[in-house]
Amino acid sequence: MVDEILSEAIPGSAGTTRPRAYLLTIYGLYAREEGGWLSVSNLIRMLARLDVDEPAVRSSISRLKRRGILQAERVDGSAGYALSPQAQAILARGDRRIFTRPEATLADGWVLVVFSVPESERKMRHLIRSRLGGLGFGTVGPGVWVAPAHLAEETRAVLRQDDLMRYVDLFQGGYLSDDIKHEVTTWWDLDAIDKRYREFHESHVPVLEAWRRRRRKDDEGEAFADYVRVLTAWRRLPFLDPGLAPELLPEDWAGEQAAETFQALRRRLEGPAHRFVDHVRAPVDA
Repeated sequence: MVDEILSEAIPGSAGTTRPRAYLLTIYGLYAREEGGWLSVSNLIRMLARLDVDEPAVRSSISRLKRRGILQAERVDGSAGYALSPQAQAILARGDRRIFTRPEATLADGWVLVVFSVPESERKMRHLIRSRLGGLGFGTVGPGVWVAPAHLAEETRAVLRQDDLMRYVDLFQGGYLSDDIKHEVTTWWDLDAIDKRYREFHESHVPVLEAWRRRRRKDDEGEAFADYVRVLTAWRRLPFLDPGLAPELLPEDWAGEQAAETFQALRRRLEGPAHRFVDHVRAPVDA
């Protein structure tokens, strides 16, 4: 399920964002305030602001239900869907990665994952690789993956959740080499991550500038739509980035600039977006 939730942030083949990705962003932002539940009627109203029509909303809900991410539930007679307990846990763990940036240093050291899986259980090998890749680990060699030490506890939690610790040994310590900056370029494709950050920044700076120029009262529905779009575009990136110490990053690394753009948009849009959601959720006779 971790992969399924993260993959919904990736655009489709035509470069468009899947309605399911918007749904998960909305659930992550607003449903957990209400015990993880949102009504179908309110979801339709919210996603209309993102130009998603009702049939697409219902189809996306059905798909997330089949994947075990959502479960049908009626509240006060209203039809709706709640996040499954596992989906709630995954989204809660993701908050730290999405909304904050770890302050890694070289002195922190590294966490090393070494795993061995019998050939008869090779599907578990793929699952371990998938989980480690989703956490931002780099590859040292076959069955040997590395990440900054600040990911140790998150790694343990993810592997335990999927009952993968029986295949894995975890080590934490330092790297005894003077050329570690070169080594990290073989463990991670930093150029590819940097490119994704640059694309995010270049795509969203115009949105930020447009909101900063506004002098009239905010359109709260428009703020909601832009906030959901920016968070949907952003939330995959921190899971690709291992959060290396600054000394190990390439010159002109775009990660900090992209994060500043995201946080500036968050500060500008979060309030009016939430007011729009509150209005949608308010009882009709309120």
